[in-house]
Amino acid sequence: MQKDIHREITPLAPEDSFLVFDRIKDDFDFPIHFHPEFELNFILNGEGVRRIIGDHLSEIETIELVLVGPNLQHGWEIYKCKNQNIHEITIQFHNDLFDDRLLSRRIMKPIKDMFERSAHGILFSKKIAEEIKPKILKLSKIDSIDYFLELISILHDLANSRNQQLLSTYISENKNFENSDKIKKIYEYVQNNYQNKMSLTEISDLVNMSPVSFNRFIKKRTGKTFIEYVNDTRIGYASRWLIEKELSIAEIAFKCGFNNIANFNRVFKKTKNCTPSQFRQEFSGIKRVL
Repeated sequence: MQKDIHREITPLAPEDSFLVFDRIKDDFDFPIHFHPEFELNFILNGEGVRRIIGDHLSEIETIELVLVGPNLQHGWEIYKCKNQNIHEITIQFHNDLFDDRLLSRRIMKPIKDMFERSAHGILFSKKIAEEIKPKILKLSKIDSIDYFLELISILHDLANSRNQQLLSTYISENKNFENSDKIKKIYEYVQNNYQNKMSLTEISDLVNMSPVSFNRFIKKRTGKTFIEYVNDTRIGYASRWLIEKELSIAEIAFKCGFNNIANFNRVFKKTKNCTPSQFRQEFSGIKRVL
């Protein structure tokens, strides 16, 4: 059966560099999705979970370490896993965190080459996953420049490791998702105005399109209506604040642009398959570094 594939709006804001999610769960289902950020996924005690990367599908072992490139479809589902206390650490970072000039330096060539291979998804060997494990477990406990240096150290070790396995045979069709001038304008406008009420007429005028043509355009490019795209952005920020800030759920709802708590709860549950309260309880250890 064909699964729905979502373009995820991550909680990573444009001015951020990276995020770390560190959580232990019994249930372990990530819908198939894609986003423009790199994602490094480390999973412990997840034997029997099924990994889906592009056109690749396989059960994972007790320890798992995978790098997913920008806009590559990916997801994990519980499948045959009977284990409890599955430990998952996800590191997301912008695809321009390391710019072309930095990556052109000789010392960075292994990392540059690894980033290019990650367009297929990379499964690292069990040996290197075990060796890197202490560094990854430490990530959610450190901050600021120390985290950045540790991330570079991890990427360097992975880039120079042996027995890397490319997972998907094809490169994402969504590679140029962000490259349209119209999409960039829409993205920037929504990022700057998600707290406020936005009308379809207002945003369609911004890109010199009629409301009808604009709705067709955004639906084709994102798979969502404009309202759904805006709400996904709002839920992305709400997800981050539920973890980072000591604000009430009502305060977060209004700060993210929802005009009533009932609508916020409904949209959040539809997007995340859980209530805001459940989400706050399930996640811990997120770090934001500017």
